[in-house]
Amino acid sequence: MSEYDLLVIGGGTGNNVAAAGADAGLDTALVEKGKLGGTCLNRGCNPSKMVIQAANAVNNVRDAEKFHTEATLGETDYAAIIDEMDEVLGGIADGMEERYREKENLTLYKDHAEFVDERTVVVGGEEVSAEKVVVAAGSRPLVPPIDGLDEVDYMTSADALYLREQPDSLVILGGGYIAVELGYFFESMGTEVTIVEMMDSLVPREDGAVSEGFTEIAESRHDVYTGHRVTEVEPDDGGVQVHAETEDGDTIAVGGEEVLVALGRRPNTDTLDVEAAGIELDDRGFIETDEYLATSEENVWALGDIAGNQMFKHSGDYETQQLVETVVHDNPTEVDYTAMPHAIFTEPQMAGVGKTEEELEEAGEEYVVGTQSIPGTPMGRAKKLDHGFVKVLAAPDGEILGCHMLGHEVSTMIHEVVVAMRRGEDTVEDITDTIHAHPTLNKAVEYAFGDVEL
Repeated sequence: MSEYDLLVIGGGTGNNVAAAGADAGLDTALVEKGKLGGTCLNRGCNPSKMVIQAANAVNNVRDAEKFHTEATLGETDYAAIIDEMDEVLGGIADGMEERYREKENLTLYKDHAEFVDERTVVVGGEEVSAEKVVVAAGSRPLVPPIDGLDEVDYMTSADALYLREQPDSLVILGGGYIAVELGYFFESMGTEVTIVEMMDSLVPREDGAVSEGFTEIAESRHDVYTGHRVTEVEPDDGGVQVHAETEDGDTIAVGGEEVLVALGRRPNTDTLDVEAAGIELDDRGFIETDEYLATSEENVWALGDIAGNQMFKHSGDYETQQLVETVVHDNPTEVDYTAMPHAIFTEPQMAGVGKTEEELEEAGEEYVVGTQSIPGTPMGRAKKLDHGFVKVLAAPDGEILGCHMLGHEVSTMIHEVVVAMRRGEDTVEDITDTIHAHPTLNKAVEYAFGDVEL
């Protein structure tokens, strides 16, 4: 048996905990079967944003006539877009592995880990144990048991991002953020896209105004079937056919060259045999953690997607910072998820922080609303934007309860609200009293907060 001071399982965000441990002089083991960098670098936010930038470039050419400029979209080298993304990100992952193999106090195991007891795992036939263990093994695409799905060559997001041949048509199962981002990319490249979503709108976890607004935009670009549950998938003349039905029993059948399953993600706890470690899971299979990210077992912590507290890369990065203090430096530090933002990188983008109007209504909380159209601002007019708004939710005393946006570059615009909410002291008036450079898009934030009647 090999024994260490610190064992980190998972080379995504967890690799930073391992590096910090090694730098602090702890004899550290890092276990990762795949490429270092995890889902975000290799199968998620990094590759998806690189290809989405290509989609934006294509659409900028198409929109040139808005500015009285004649431009013709020539041939797009789809394979080159994917090859470049793969080369850039693959190089980063390979470079990271090279550095970690040379790092003092760090042993990298490129294999799968399974628990034997609370602080011992088997890796490639070898038992590895440590005084402290951090579980950061992430999540993977959820593939539910849909009739006939196993009989077709379906894709998940990881497959779709590295698809070298662009499909003529694509059916996407699901309408969450992964589905709409990839739908935007493929549609922009010229693929005919169909989206089938069980809920009544796309991105249903967003504030209702955002989800309804984006659904309307998506319906102008794709064939969108909301309120339809997929019941069966079957081969169809070299492609696939998807069957779905409504609650009332109405049925549809839609076909495409390829089918993409984008129905959420599941934690990788089942691959680690965490039951052998006695680590408690919630009803969805995520590791339960306390305010210090500690699990039910002593000296065992969990972070990132596998813990399920906030399934964002930026929340995983934040958890890493807190856990380095707790685990590496023996300085127990609580996590505080106040004002955790998120963004969806379609065009227009979506972004939000805090509570949605639906959550406030369900909780019976008093609130007031302020809104501002982004196309109605000076920069919105200059950019000739067609869509977008900022929506503010506040308590009657001026406390900021939430802010939700749909529009161009709102993934950046949201951050002044995040800072205000994170401080916990700023109110609606603090935003409106802040001098906003004119005529930036963030004037829409100022105007929306100014629309709140306290």
